Amino acid sequence: MTDNSTKGIQPARRPGLHLPHETAAVAEPQYFLKLFVTGSTPRSLIAIANLRGICEEHLLGRYELLIVDLYQQPELARDNKLVAAPTLIKCLPEPVRRVIGDMSDTVEVLVGLDISPV
Repeated sequence: MTDNSTKGIQPARRPGLHLPHETAAVAEPQYFLKLFVTGSTPRSLIAIANLRGICEEHLLGRYELLIVDLYQQPELARDNKLVAAPTLIKCLPEPVRRVIGDMSDTVEVLVGLDISPV
């Protein structure tokens, strides 16, 4: 014997709690980031490692990272109005933001990406 008394009744939910089938409707922002470095210098390698760590911890599955070597594409320094390297440019979501340095200050990078530090 089946109990039909619960047909059509929605489960109780707390505000902000999403059921699994609702998760797709609540899309989190996707990030498109460009990190401009100068070859494989120690500072460039540190910036790449630091940024990848930050992205994996705070943006897992929600980012695309493009690493640009200014030694191979020097015209991009002028095109992007860069004054120093490494420089991170957050292209999406808008507004466009820039962070300069080796990305070792996690809070500074998160603020630059418009992500609230935990």
